[in-house]
Amino acid sequence: MIADIKAAPEGSFILLHGCAHNPTGIDPTPEQWEIIADVIQEKNHIPFFDIAYQGFASGSLDADAASVRMFVARGMEVIAAQSYSKNLGLYAERIGAINVVCSSPDAAARVKSQLKRIARPMYSNPPVHGARIVANIVGDAALFKEWNAEMEMMAGRIKNVRHKLFDSLSSKDKSGKDWSFVLKQIGMFSFTGLNKAQCDNMTNKWHVYMTKDGRISLAGLSLAKCEYLADA
Repeated sequence: MIADIKAAPEGSFILLHGCAHNPTGIDPTPEQWEIIADVIQEKNHIPFFDIAYQGFASGSLDADAASVRMFVARGMEVIAAQSYSKNLGLYAERIGAINVVCSSPDAAARVKSQLKRIARPMYSNPPVHGARIVANIVGDAALFKEWNAEMEMMAGRIKNVRHKLFDSLSSKDKSGKDWSFVLKQIGMFSFTGLNKAQCDNMTNKWHVYMTKDGRISLAGLSLAKCEYLADA
């Protein structure tokens, strides 16, 4: 990844997942984020963060925002696109925000003007229902606290599923395969390492459905089904 960022033409936009990387479930460590930021700064690249799972990695909004905040603290110009589809359960409402941190008020005025030029012909005035739900929740201290607690509970449920799946796989598989990657990955998804033929077999024989690159959604797995998935 670092080699690719170094090889990109100076001033490129570098798309990064802020947390809970999709599809791998593997996030950089804080130390690795520093190295990524170093290279992006050296090359005068623009970091563009895609943040679709804030709160779903660690259970904490603040912990999951650490990567973006670290780039901003360095004085870098940063673009961050946020989605609330997952962490507020607002699928189909198209609720999100684009945030642009600029180097000066003049740059901010020019960026805002360009964003308006893009938005105007695309959608101009989007439906407001979902946005008002979000505004009510983040603008009310009690509701915001409740939302945080629910995200922590959801992230904890996914972690419990990871542990149950790991335990089930480890007890059933006698091949010596190391399944610890299931625990090391984070967020909603896991790369299983299954190839297309194996994925097809899982679907045709066991009725387990996943993308053909072996990615599974752990958010769609219950504790009761971990045993069945491990058998498959």
